[in-house]
Amino acid sequence: MAMKKAALSTVQSVLSSSSFSTRLVRHIHASPGSKKIVGVFYKANEYAAMNPNFVGCAEGALGIRNWLESQGHQYIVTDDKEGPNCELEKHIPDLHVLISTPFHPAYVTEERIKKAKNLQLLLTAGIGSDHIDLKAASDAGLTVAEVTGSNVVSVAEDELMRILILVRNFLPGYHQVASGDWNVAAISHRAYDLEGKTVGTIGAGRIGKLLLQRLKPFNCNLLYHDRLKMDPDMENQTGAKFEEDLDKMLPKCDVIVVNMPLTEKTKGMFNKEKIAKLKKGVLIVNNARGAIMDTQAVADACSSGHIAGYSGDVWYPQPAPKDHPWRGMPNQAMTPHTSGTTIDGQLRYAAGVKDMLDKYFRGQEFPAQNYIVKEGQIASQYR
Repeated sequence: MAMKKAALSTVQSVLSSSSFSTRLVRHIHASPGSKKIVGVFYKANEYAAMNPNFVGCAEGALGIRNWLESQGHQYIVTDDKEGPNCELEKHIPDLHVLISTPFHPAYVTEERIKKAKNLQLLLTAGIGSDHIDLKAASDAGLTVAEVTGSNVVSVAEDELMRILILVRNFLPGYHQVASGDWNVAAISHRAYDLEGKTVGTIGAGRIGKLLLQRLKPFNCNLLYHDRLKMDPDMENQTGAKFEEDLDKMLPKCDVIVVNMPLTEKTKGMFNKEKIAKLKKGVLIVNNARGAIMDTQAVADACSSGHIAGYSGDVWYPQPAPKDHPWRGMPNQAMTPHTSGTTIDGQLRYAAGVKDMLDKYFRGQEFPAQNYIVKEGQIASQYR
């Protein structure tokens, strides 16, 4: 008994004197009592009622409202996230958990983190937590986590679609039909087969690997650049060749797909100088993050024809302003940020968020791959 008391005294002493342990408590364990949880999702309006599985919108609220409220927690959901008088800002001082998505991101700045005195947990419903100031979150001892793997199939399928749309010059044909025109030559003069083309992915994580697997039946020449080389079995399965030097890979590619996270190193990476290294007439697909590209440099290269086509669903900022330069680019196939928020993807990331909240309430660990910031350490891919 005396030994137990001594051990307990030692633990309490460590907890009270160590800033690390303060972070540990904030990271892993929910303090007792009701929690205030705020979710920021896009508004669906009239579309909310059209599909009972449409859980990723503000009205659907990830399908966890009844579950949370039945346990005595407060659940606030809004789409209003910008400016000093927005709905989100009202709840920053006393919320415990903030849930956001890459599709309608609530930008969690250092300033907001400092105001959020009760904040313990930042969850991304989906993949990609670059809307959060990760250093500030780390310094504050917060846990940042996302539902890793939840929409990789959705995004990889979307990337394959975009490659085909660009290669086959699909959109001008669609616009002709919609406007009542008929001019085969205007489409076919720049439509090609995908077979035999060189396609390179910058980043070969979960999404990149799935894309390479889906491209293999098209008999392309597949290249990939990544921090890590794939294991030999995966290389054999995809038929993809590792390119250690990105600058040497870029001029070889007819199609480039961006599949890397946004970090301080990759922000604005595709600037005028980098684009100049690309093959003239290259096609680019970017479903990763808009800020990886130098916005004006891409627009200028599309206008000059150096980039023959650009497609993606990521912009910076999001939502994109009406005067964003990419809206008016020639040969673009841009959409709002939708690739990872299919209904199937929504159901997966909603289930993942619920699982992590349940573990948070119980003081249990999340799946290791879901952590972006844990115990003050930022995951290696975001450093």
